[in-house]
Amino acid sequence: MTTDRPRVLLVDDHDLFRAGARSELGDAVEVVGEADEVAAAIELIAERLPDVVLLDVHMPDGGGQAVIEATKRDHPQVLFLALSVSDAPEDVIAVIRAGARGYVTKTISGPELIDAVLRVAAGDAVFSSRLAGFVLDAFAAMPSAPPATFDPELDQLSPREHQVLRLIARGFTYKEIAQELSISVKTVESHVSSVLRKLQLSTRHQLTRWATERRLL
Repeated sequence: MTTDRPRVLLVDDHDLFRAGARSELGDAVEVVGEADEVAAAIELIAERLPDVVLLDVHMPDGGGQAVIEATKRDHPQVLFLALSVSDAPEDVIAVIRAGARGYVTKTISGPELIDAVLRVAAGDAVFSSRLAGFVLDAFAAMPSAPPATFDPELDQLSPREHQVLRLIARGFTYKEIAQELSISVKTVESHVSSVLRKLQLSTRHQLTRWATERRLL
């Protein structure tokens, strides 16, 4: 790996954001590809073996955590920098646990983004200043976390899917969930579809009953 001009793969489902990131990064890196969905990202990472993947946390078909989990074992040399509009605790912890080397929000400036990518390429862990203290506190508190549920169905859900499931069970609409979690309605719909698929359910009514039976309200 070269740390003076790392090879970077951009993964985000918004064309305008990828174009903006490419423009901001300029000649500081070599952009070796772009992907707008999880499957394409996994394929490109295996094919081009970038030094750093600049990775959106939320995408309709699974998001950054799914990309990392699918590629980290076979390509441990590839480093991941999560970039998201969300600074929600569960999003940060989930993607860092999956193996990301850093997490910054999309309010980051161009020079700060370049610095973050170069630092991750050099092996550093990088977080937006607002998140750094939170990440340390969260991981320090992990030993006192509640014991695992050992529910094989529930445990297959991501932290964000847990949140969406509970809000659905409480009767929130998709729009209300989007407002509560500061995400788009489209993202809520994607999470609900993923939960239904994982739990092998077909309707929102079945989902609500499933959550109620397990006292997830």
